[in-house]
Amino acid sequence: DRLIMESKDFRNAIDYLVSRPDVDRDRLGVFGYSRGAILVPVLAVGEQRLKAAVLIHAGLSPSRSLPEADPFHFLPRFRVPTLMGNGRSDFMIPFETSQRPMFRLLGAPEKDKHQIFWDGGHGDIGANYKTVVKETLDWFDRYLGPVK
Repeated sequence: DRLIMESKDFRNAIDYLVSRPDVDRDRLGVFGYSRGAILVPVLAVGEQRLKAAVLIHAGLSPSRSLPEADPFHFLPRFRVPTLMGNGRSDFMIPFETSQRPMFRLLGAPEKDKHQIFWDGGHGDIGANYKTVVKETLDWFDRYLGPVK
């Protein structure tokens, strides 16, 4: 039930954004961080208005979800061009068992998904902050166009 409410909130937020005259409805992207990054593909699957996504500290959770809320069923249907970024030493979402499987399952074509890494763990961008910001802005510029 919580996930359904979050999905409705997510889509209502997009509805609100596209209703505003100062927002370009053809250039919407989403940035998710940690739990938000993990949930974006579930909440936004099938959302045609999104043109790009950046997921920082994303991966599959080791806990089991109900089948109707399991990211495994949503990730292949999430076809938005996606940049995924993770720390190499993330103990919460390890590379082999969490990050790699999520990235592989993303439904975007291979040319439209990319994964970056930095030294550190979950929530630890630290010295790599400038690189993460640059990669994020470059990704959005590539798929949404430069900011005017």
